[in-house]
Amino acid sequence: MSNFEYMLNGFAVALEPQNLLFILTGTVLGTIVGVLPGLGPSAGIALLLPLTFGMDPTGALIMVASMYYGAMYGGSTTSILINTPGESSSVMTTLDGYQMARNGRAGAALAVSAIGSFIAGTFSVIALSILAVPLARFGLKFGPVEYFALMLFSMAAVSSLTGKSVSRGLFSMVIGLMIATVGIDLQSGSPRFTGSVPQLQDGISFLVIAVGMFAVSEVLVTFEDHVRGQAPVLRIKGRLWLTREEWRRSIMPITRGTLIGFAKGVLPGPGATISTILSYGLERALHKDKEKFGTGMIEGVAGPEAANNAAAGGAMVPLLTLGLPSGGTTAVLLGAFIMYGLQPGPLMMTRNPDVVWGLIDSMYLGNIMLFILNLPLIFLFVRLLYIPTGILLPLILTIATIGVFSIDGSTLDLAFVLGFGVVGYIFRKLDVPLAPMVLAVVLGKSIEQSFRQSITISGGDMGIFLSSGLSITFLVLAGLMFVLPLAWNHRSRLLAAVGFRPGRPNKTLS
Repeated sequence: MSNFEYMLNGFAVALEPQNLLFILTGTVLGTIVGVLPGLGPSAGIALLLPLTFGMDPTGALIMVASMYYGAMYGGSTTSILINTPGESSSVMTTLDGYQMARNGRAGAALAVSAIGSFIAGTFSVIALSILAVPLARFGLKFGPVEYFALMLFSMAAVSSLTGKSVSRGLFSMVIGLMIATVGIDLQSGSPRFTGSVPQLQDGISFLVIAVGMFAVSEVLVTFEDHVRGQAPVLRIKGRLWLTREEWRRSIMPITRGTLIGFAKGVLPGPGATISTILSYGLERALHKDKEKFGTGMIEGVAGPEAANNAAAGGAMVPLLTLGLPSGGTTAVLLGAFIMYGLQPGPLMMTRNPDVVWGLIDSMYLGNIMLFILNLPLIFLFVRLLYIPTGILLPLILTIATIGVFSIDGSTLDLAFVLGFGVVGYIFRKLDVPLAPMVLAVVLGKSIEQSFRQSITISGGDMGIFLSSGLSITFLVLAGLMFVLPLAWNHRSRLLAAVGFRPGRPNKTLS
């Protein structure tokens, strides 16, 4: 059978009534998991798996996969409305999404998030159907050296492109990398910087840091403004839908974010997180008013949200074709396959085509269901902005603490949330960007592991990082991320140094 025939057969499987019910159940549960800070797709799928015992493998996997990309859809809601990212891939959405809400355009931000997610999700499934095998082979070209360079570039991009000062972005990133070293050393197995506290041997959870730095610090800042009588009144302005101008500005960011997200999703590592960073950095670099990013630019929501959902589809490529998980969520999905006696890889594509293509085609239908479900919910979600401050702030703290405590039942995590909330409040007062620190925590262990693997392979020779064309490319781009903003900020001095004077004859250049 050809791929087209397999695809048609997969639709026959996905359209069976019980499988349609599984798709609907998974997408609804995924949206709830994405909206509530604390769970995330990995934990949500892990909680769902015991409920699938005894089910038909195809239906169970369809429901689990539906929860995966449903969570990617729902993750933007709290990021936009209450500045609380439920997972690392939603951090970039807070930068402009929450500012759009403060500017009265929460409805437009949620709408472009839903539209971008639908377009990106549909494209990623089509690309998964057509390009799975060749893209998976390309992904195998990335080793520890290439991954180190790629993640270094990602952190350089977010550190230099968020905030008004590159040095403050670097400071925030270094703090995040320091926090990422807390826990068990990945190579020696010895504890580091744990202070003899057993709970810290697994490190400090991203969720604890994200909720503290974004949600709790936002509550502290808003409470201070409220006491001073300066708290902004968040109200909806204009239509809840996109204006024609907002739609025009969103088309290309969605397109670029989709391509970036799918390409990065194919590669192992935090694909969704890195792809949102790359998408946001690209949109800011291409825009003529770069300084406006972080004040409510719709491009800063459209691109990262498309990249986030495209990466979810891209992550299924190495999982289904090679049996390689590209991150924590796909690792849980791999466990679900094995639990049902299925080993993802090239052989499964031929031995169990009904399962593979039924799963792929269910993602088409799931994206349509999510789009239909999420658009009407926009009108409900935006009503959260009308809740009085005296009720909204305790509500945010309640959601945040329940979400954090539900993971491990640790009161130490709650203390850390409060501590990082205070740190986030101080950072905001000093105009230090929060995103570089949080994302450095996410990528810290991966970049350290890739670096140490590379050094081990080379026997201590740092020249290994210049042995690959891909590595050299990413390292050069990382350097440019720091040089170009500095050059732009001092452009008048640089032009004067070469004898250029605006509006005057240029003797040096002539």
